[in-house]
Amino acid sequence: MLKQRIITAIVLLAILLPALFWPSPVPFAVVALILIGAAGWEWGRLNGLAPGAALLEALACLSLCAGSWWLGWLDRSMPLLWTIAGGLWVLGGAWLLRIGVAGWPRIAQPVRLVIGILVLWLAWLAVAQARVIGTNFLLSVLVLVWVADIFAYVAGRTLGLKFTKGKLAPTISPGKSWEGVWGGMSGVLVLAGVWAALDATWQAPVASLYTRLASRGIALLMIGAAFLAAMSVVGDLVESLVKRSAGVKDASQLLPGHGGVLDRIDALLPTLPLALMLASLTAR
Repeated sequence: MLKQRIITAIVLLAILLPALFWPSPVPFAVVALILIGAAGWEWGRLNGLAPGAALLEALACLSLCAGSWWLGWLDRSMPLLWTIAGGLWVLGGAWLLRIGVAGWPRIAQPVRLVIGILVLWLAWLAVAQARVIGTNFLLSVLVLVWVADIFAYVAGRTLGLKFTKGKLAPTISPGKSWEGVWGGMSGVLVLAGVWAALDATWQAPVASLYTRLASRGIALLMIGAAFLAAMSVVGDLVESLVKRSAGVKDASQLLPGHGGVLDRIDALLPTLPLALMLASLTAR
């Protein structure tokens, strides 16, 4: 298993890193489009579609993404769209966690399938727009999620249930604790402050998300970073809810040793649109 994880990670990095740092944002947008298509197929399978029918879910998602690209949306500032998307993620995420695993199958299957298409489309559009803005901006969002996950894991393993009596969401993801959430947030707050300081020191040509938030005050920087860290947890829990409802551990086996694409991008699904929302608000 470890060997598989390492090989898969090396292959992914060999594809993603050149695309990420390519002078044009096109290669990265294409790679992200392929991954989102795979995630669309996984979403269809998790929600009761046969493998062939799940391809239609992937095709619908890819068509929406490609249509947005053709219309030139990657280069447009769309604060209203990101504000609506952010609001829906906050309210919808809270509602889904409230109804829990038992509540998800009660939502009509066509509605669940449409939710998946919209969520994945917004994530692709957000990551593609972030790459158009600049590599520094995109990396500041991606690294936030990775740092939140790493610090949450370490804090959860070392401090889990030592300060609280209950798990974070025992019926959805029994391994997660509140201490892990606080650890993840703490790591992200340190990351945000250090990144913003390095941007200022090196006079980065493209401002990171943290620099944009810091331009409106240190309080907004800290609140915004903590908020995104919290929403990355929501994304993780929502995907766990869907998987638990389907009775599976992983979204698929498309990434040997890592599970499915959704398993790797779940925390990014809310974080990317919300990062674009915060960037749009600071731009105003």
